[in-house]
Amino acid sequence: MRLTLVETTDPRAYDDAVSRMPITSALQGWGYGEARRTLGQTPTRYLIMQGDRTVGAVQLLRKRLVPGFSTLYAPRGPALESLDLLPAFAEAVRRVARPTDALLKIEPPVPFPASDSAPVDQPAAAEATGTEEAATPPAAQDDALPDSYGPFQRAETEQPEHTIVADLSRTEQEIFGALSSMARRNIRTAEKLGVIAGRDDDFDAFWEIFTATNERAKLGAYPREYYETMLRECNAHGGEAYIVLSRYQGRALAGGFFVSMGKGTYYLFGGSVRDDRVDENGKPLKDAKAPDAFYWSAMLDAKRHGYELFDFWGIPRVLDESKHSYGVFKMKLKFSEQRVWYPAYDLNLNAAAPAIVRALRWRKTRNNVRKRGSADDVL
Repeated sequence: MRLTLVETTDPRAYDDAVSRMPITSALQGWGYGEARRTLGQTPTRYLIMQGDRTVGAVQLLRKRLVPGFSTLYAPRGPALESLDLLPAFAEAVRRVARPTDALLKIEPPVPFPASDSAPVDQPAAAEATGTEEAATPPAAQDDALPDSYGPFQRAETEQPEHTIVADLSRTEQEIFGALSSMARRNIRTAEKLGVIAGRDDDFDAFWEIFTATNERAKLGAYPREYYETMLRECNAHGGEAYIVLSRYQGRALAGGFFVSMGKGTYYLFGGSVRDDRVDENGKPLKDAKAPDAFYWSAMLDAKRHGYELFDFWGIPRVLDESKHSYGVFKMKLKFSEQRVWYPAYDLNLNAAAPAIVRALRWRKTRNNVRKRGSADDVL
C-alpha cells in the first residue's frame, strides 16, 4: 500500500476531510494550527491520498529547536480511515520531511479503555463517577497498549494521555442517571439557587477564571493571543470553538473553553473561582455549586449541537491527593466513568532523534521545576 501526502492551502477543503474521517480530532483542525502559529510553530496541512481517494488528513506542526534541527508533531492526529494505514503513512511522511526534521510525534485519536486493550468505538463521523472504588487509574493497563504501529514506536504524549470521555448519544435522562449521586444533587442545588450556565461570549470572564485557576494550581499558560486566535480561527473554516460559563447572580464562577470537529467536542481549558460575596446581612452566599452546573450544562449543550463524544481532557496518571490535579480528577469522575488512554508514537527521521528526545525531556523537567517547584508533569 502506497500513500501520498498532498499539501493543501484550502482551509475548508482540509477541515472537511478532517471532519469526515472516522478517526479524527478537533486538534487536527485548521484553526488549532493557526493558534499554534502564534507560539512560533509552523503548521503544514496534507490530504492523505491512496491513489485518487482521500483516506486521511494530517496537520503537522514544525517546531524549530536549534539551528539545523526541528521536530514534527501531529496533535491528536493524524485523521484516518483506519489505523492500518499508519505504517504506509510513515513512509509518506519520510518523503515530504525536510533534512532538518529529526522526528515525528503522532497521537492517533483512538481512545483505548482503561479497563482493557480494545479501542473504544468512535462515533461514525468523529473522532468523575460517584463510586470511590473507581478512583484509581489502572496503570497496569498501560502495558496493554500497542507498542508500535510499523516504524512508529510508543513515546511520551504532548497532550494528556489519560482522560475521561462521555458518550452523548444516549438520552439526556440516561446521561443524567449515570452521573454520581453527588453530581445530581449539586446540579439540582444550582438550579434551585438560580445558577445560569451555557454558551457565553464573555472572553474576559473566562480569562479571569482561567488565570486565577492557573495561579492557584501553579500551572502554566500561553499568552492570551493564543486562546483568542483559537477561538476565532476554529470557528472560521468548519470546526468550532466556544466558551461555556456558569454564573450565579450575574458573576461567572466556573467555565471552560471547547474546540469541536466532526462528532467530538474537547474541553481544553477552564477552571473555577471562589465566590467571596456576602448577602445583605453580611453573611457569605451559599455555595451555588457552579462547577457542577458548568459541567452538566456543557454536556447538554454538546449533545444538543449534535456531538456524541465529550472529552473532559486530562486526568493524572498517578494520583496524589496533595496536588491540584487530584481535585480535577475527582470532579470529572463525577460526570463519567469512562476512562481512556490516548497513547503517542514517535517516528525517527534522522540519527539525532534519540538525543533530541532526551534533551526535550530534560527541558520539560527543568521547566516544571522552575514554574511549579516539581519535576512531575501536570498530568
